[in-house]
Amino acid sequence: MVPKPPSRIDLLRGTLDLLILRTLRHGPSHGHAIAKHIQRTSEDLLQVETGSLYPALHRLERQKWVKSEWKLTDSNQRAKYYQITPLGKQQLVADHDRWQTMVRAITSVMAPIPTPKEGA
Repeated sequence: MVPKPPSRIDLLRGTLDLLILRTLRHGPSHGHAIAKHIQRTSEDLLQVETGSLYPALHRLERQKWVKSEWKLTDSNQRAKYYQITPLGKQQLVADHDRWQTMVRAITSVMAPIPTPKEGA
């Protein structure tokens, strides 16, 4: 029996920080909206669970890459909104450059495998 492919992709270590910082380039957002943006823009392949999202946001705050403040949502509920800082923008550029390098390296390794010629 052929195994069923996963319905979503597990994030590589460190990638969540990059995705959060990239999402916050659009402007301040609360945690649920950050997770939904990542899910929507990845065509539902990436789903960020609460247990991963909030520890990552707190880590980014400790590193001064994001700052937060309590505000009211559109539905008049209190939520913590996160905003990328100038230091976070610098980190985003550095992380993006490293990500592009990694993509190039993996693409090179995963290049199509030539099929053996018959009779060879």
